[in-house]
Amino acid sequence: MIQRRTVGIVGTGNVGAAAAYALFNQSLASEIILLDKDERRAEGEAMDLMHGQILVSRMTVRAGDYADLSEAQVIILSAGASQRSPDESRLDLLQRNADIFREIIAELDTHAPGAILVVATNPVDVLTYITQELSERPAQRVIGTGTLLDTARFRALLGQHYGVDPRSVHAYVLGEHGDSEAPIWSNATIGGQPILDRTVLGQPFDRAVMQGIFEQARDAAYEIIDRKGHTDTAIGVVIARIVRTILSDQKSVMPISTRPDGAYDIDDVCLSVPCVVGIEGVEARVTPTLSDDERRALQASAETLKQSRSGLAF
Repeated sequence: MIQRRTVGIVGTGNVGAAAAYALFNQSLASEIILLDKDERRAEGEAMDLMHGQILVSRMTVRAGDYADLSEAQVIILSAGASQRSPDESRLDLLQRNADIFREIIAELDTHAPGAILVVATNPVDVLTYITQELSERPAQRVIGTGTLLDTARFRALLGQHYGVDPRSVHAYVLGEHGDSEAPIWSNATIGGQPILDRTVLGQPFDRAVMQGIFEQARDAAYEIIDRKGHTDTAIGVVIARIVRTILSDQKSVMPISTRPDGAYDIDDVCLSVPCVVGIEGVEARVTPTLSDDERRALQASAETLKQSRSGLAF
């Protein structure tokens, strides 16, 4: 018997629609179910995608409600208030989105208790923590997109700088998906060659230049929002990558938001560390050795996230 792959998307705004498109275009699901407070919007997105089947593959895309998600293996949470301006930090979105998530999680625990939840709404680390706290499912089955997008941007820019395919660059951005995130230079390599304080492919490790590359990756969302009003396409591809990893049980190592469970002396917060992701969600954590400065930066990022939720009722 061929197993059906059902993916739900709660929230069909820019990010939810981009995720649906990426899933559809990559034929990652047998069925995609779209939910939105605006039911007609969800219906419209579903209709639009369904008309492209002849160019991709046969699959069902439809609007639905929470009861329709009972057979979903993965559910993407992209509902919530959007970033109002380039000057609004991700953490400023917390209070507005926490209340929305409280209602969503109650519905999902009732109708789809076995699904893995992928949180994409910002501030993603805090909302991943809130989801883990509110949901009855094991914490390993709640994943935040975290710094996978930041890491992708970082590797793309490093690839451009060194003149190589970014898939040949191995470097992480860890911590908060936001202003306190940290680049991990001590483990950054190209083709297995460390780049920290070395000349690789004729390019010396200039600390000022490298800091500029990191800041360009870190601040990319603000620059994109300033130009087009929102970010959506790259995060849609990131979501599709996570869904593929889960449904295919690839056990890929990627920086996603979860609880470090004591790694780097960090507890009681969700942030990005390298994790093995598979059919059960977060199946293991990889804890590369960090420099003292990187460890402190990661711990400071954790404190920033803890402070951001202080006084919050959820």
